[in-house]
Amino acid sequence: MKDSPDFRCGTIAITGRPNVGKSTILNHVMGLKLSITSRKAQTTRHRLLGIHTTDDTQFLFVDTPGFQLQHVNALNSAMNRTVKQVLSEVDVVLCVVEAMKFGVGDEKVFEILPTHCPVLLAVNKVDLVKDKGKLLPFIKEMAAKFPFADVIPISAKKSLQLDELLSTLRKHLPEQPAIYGEDELTDRNERFLAAELIREKLFRLLGEEIPYAISVEIEKFEQEGGLRRIHAAIIVDKENQKPIVIGKDGEKLKRVSTEARLDMERLFNAKVWLETWVKVRSGWADDVRAVKSLGY
Repeated sequence: MKDSPDFRCGTIAITGRPNVGKSTILNHVMGLKLSITSRKAQTTRHRLLGIHTTDDTQFLFVDTPGFQLQHVNALNSAMNRTVKQVLSEVDVVLCVVEAMKFGVGDEKVFEILPTHCPVLLAVNKVDLVKDKGKLLPFIKEMAAKFPFADVIPISAKKSLQLDELLSTLRKHLPEQPAIYGEDELTDRNERFLAAELIREKLFRLLGEEIPYAISVEIEKFEQEGGLRRIHAAIIVDKENQKPIVIGKDGEKLKRVSTEARLDMERLFNAKVWLETWVKVRSGWADDVRAVKSLGY
């Protein structure tokens, strides 16, 4: 890391309704899969720090859960508290909307945007807009809804305008030394990341069948030289949800485990031995203590 006299370092909360591409932005900026993604709402449930260090800047991205309006229970209440807390603590907020799609969920996010720090708006998925002539009026409409410091059209998936986004964010970060080492990527440990990668595969491979109340608990995580031995329990809410996750002859669970293991090996740069099974914990998503015990 260069010792630059105008080095900048600061925290940036990425917020928005579910499925606007918050985690995809983080992953493409980082150049690796740190935050899990899927088309299903509520994929991101935790606050996750992504550390991106360049010669003159350390960007501390805080990926937050999508702000929830449906399924009002202990789990979603905890996730919404996380969003509000993060927004109150950071140096800059990056609010994300999907191009040409603005609804009630986005309005609710705009209502909780802070006024104590700069708020930038990223209009994501511009590559999917067929009539580009409609894009500028949409951007102007968004800019009129809140005093954003800047509005940047991007496509996170195509890495379009991400350099421009980083350059704009940098202007709003405080001048101060880096907080983390230049080789650090997150403040989360491998145990947490392993659980998240399993949960991503569940969301991606089970599609609409996936039970809403599903989580992953790492019961044992052992490191033996270059090998990680991981024992993971997949938590469902009802007995009849177990066969959905396991699949015929265990096919679904085997595929979830295989794909999660391969992602772990890429992320940890090490061999992984993974064992998974399914447990029933009735009503856990409505139980405040159970939600806390699973780290939400």
